[in-house]
Formats: sequence, C-alpha cells, structure tokens
Amino acid sequence: MKCRSPLCWRDISETIILGPQLIEETTKKVREIQAKIQAAQNRQKSCANLKRREEEFQVGDKVLLKVSATKGVMRFGKKRKLSPKYIEPYEILQGIGNVAYRLALPMDLSKVHDVFNVSQLRRYISDKSHVLQPKTIELDQSLTYEERPVRILDSKVRSTSKKDVKIVKVLWSNQETEEATWEAEDEMIKKYPELFEF
Repeated sequence: MKCRSPLCWRDISETIILGPQLIEETTKKVREIQAKIQAAQNRQKSCANLKRREEEFQVGDKVLLKVSATKGVMRFGKKRKLSPKYIEPYEILQGIGNVAYRLALPMDLSKVHDVFNVSQLRRYISDKSHVLQPKTIELDQSLTYEERPVRILDSKVRSTSKKDVKIVKVLWSNQETEEATWEAEDEMIKKYPELFEF
C-alpha cells in the first residue's frame, strides 16, 4: 500500500510517478511549505517585536527581577494574583552575551540559576523612600531576644465539641499588627496578668 505524505498526497488508485517528474513535484511542494513557514515566522516576529524593548545594563546597575505567577505555587509569601510581579533590586555582576546578565542573588535563592534574559529584568531607579530603616532589637548575652506581649487587639470565643474556649489576639513586641497571633485567654492570664489589668 502506498504511504501518504504531505509531499505526495494522492489517491491510492492513481498511477505512480517516477523519475524527474516526482523530484520536480516534491521540490515544488517543499518550496511551498517553506514559504508558508516563513510567512508564519514573520507574522509571529512582528507581534513579538511590539513588546520587545532594547535595553542594556552595566555591571553594578540595580535591576528588578520579574517572577511569573504559577497556578498553585506559592512564591515569595503570596499566591497567584497577590504575588509580586517584580522582586528586590539585585546588582548585576556580569553581562553574558548581548541579552543575558548574571545577578547577585541572596542565599535564599541559591537554588535559582543566576543568569537571566533582559526580558526578565527592569531597571531599578533608586528612591530614598524605598529604603526602610531596620528596627533595633535588644539582644541578651546568648544573642537572643524575648518576645513580650504588648496589648490585646481582639477577643472571641471558639466552640469545640466539648466546650467553649476564649481566645485573644495578641500583639507581640518587635512585630507588626499583621503578625499578631491568637492565643488561649486563660494561658495568657497565667503568664502575663498585667495585660488584663484595666
């Protein structure tokens, strides 16, 4: 049975073409296919070039790194839509070719390859308001510090199958309001009675 291919697509009942006529027909179809592939590539290139930007960076420049939101994957503390589009300003260590750069990544990103395409980078324009001053924390001799409750933010009753438990939302020292935790009220009264004295 005759094998059908895009080059020689005809009914099985047709007579077989041999010799120069087959080569000529095959060459004609190959050129036709190449022309269609070239047209598709040109169309895709014209669309891609609208979004492409020519940008060069120097060694020592600061850049923001673009991270893509992946479904079901938590990156940098947030999930999907809430995850940041660009993270941290990183310093460029070396240019590799015309379109790739090596970045100085921190230790928590040591598993990530440190070379990125220019399309994943955006120039960082420094602003003094972006610099946050760290809080000073008093450390003891063993280089640790103790978290102490500052105040009670909220309280509610949680019902379990056997009993109702009163819980309180506690703001701790050296932490922000968003980091407040829910604790059992009776345990907090035992440990820190001064919080409940009005």
